[in-house]
Amino acid sequence: MNSLLAEPHRDRISVVLVSPRNPLNIGAAARAMANFGFERLAVVAPLEEHWREAKSAVGASNLLQNAKSTKCLADAVADCTLVVGTASLEHRKPEQPVIPLPELAPLVQKELARGGRIALVFGSEKRGLTREDLALCQVLTAIPTDSSQPSMNLGQAVAVCLYEIASRIGETATSNASPEPASETAAPASTRDLDLLAGVVEETMLAANYSPAEMRNANRHDLDLLLRRLALTRRDAGRILGFFRRILWRLNQ
Repeated sequence: MNSLLAEPHRDRISVVLVSPRNPLNIGAAARAMANFGFERLAVVAPLEEHWREAKSAVGASNLLQNAKSTKCLADAVADCTLVVGTASLEHRKPEQPVIPLPELAPLVQKELARGGRIALVFGSEKRGLTREDLALCQVLTAIPTDSSQPSMNLGQAVAVCLYEIASRIGETATSNASPEPASETAAPASTRDLDLLAGVVEETMLAANYSPAEMRNANRHDLDLLLRRLALTRRDAGRILGFFRRILWRLNQ
């Protein structure tokens, strides 16, 4: 494992499976994580209740037992500062930047260097990530496949992405390297920070009668995308939050 990503870095990278249908695929994903030394797994709204007992998690049963289980993607990535969605773009027009898989490792390495946490998000075997899920992602990446067989098994997809990250960053990072903590002013805003800000902005828009009620979901979708494109620091997100709270207070008087 010395040639792969150092443990302090691996601990800042999570794999998130959204609405997986088959427990065997969850187990295969866990096994792939164990192959490359990753331990942070989150499972969002799985179809089957007993996924923690998946027999396909050979050598990774503890990883399954310790996995986080959440009802929604936002909770699973709340502490993450970079959320990378994996998606097939064959029938979808992306609303976020799309990076080739070989460019994923440099992006992750840059986020690690500034003290951030990363989530790699994989969608359901049947429908992938929804438009709402993708709105929580800063970037998308897609695994290049042959046009005659564009889809890939969930466990295989996890393995390919983790190998790309672990091997490429491992080539340039020393085995005992620890991520440097970001300064207070440069610390990136987490998903939790952005969701809190988006909620207050949304309340302000409603209080100001910004648009018809039927536009609320569309407005929130656009707002989620916008906040992630801005790449805010935690400090700046807090200051903007204060501005909108003051405006909302005034509107409600």
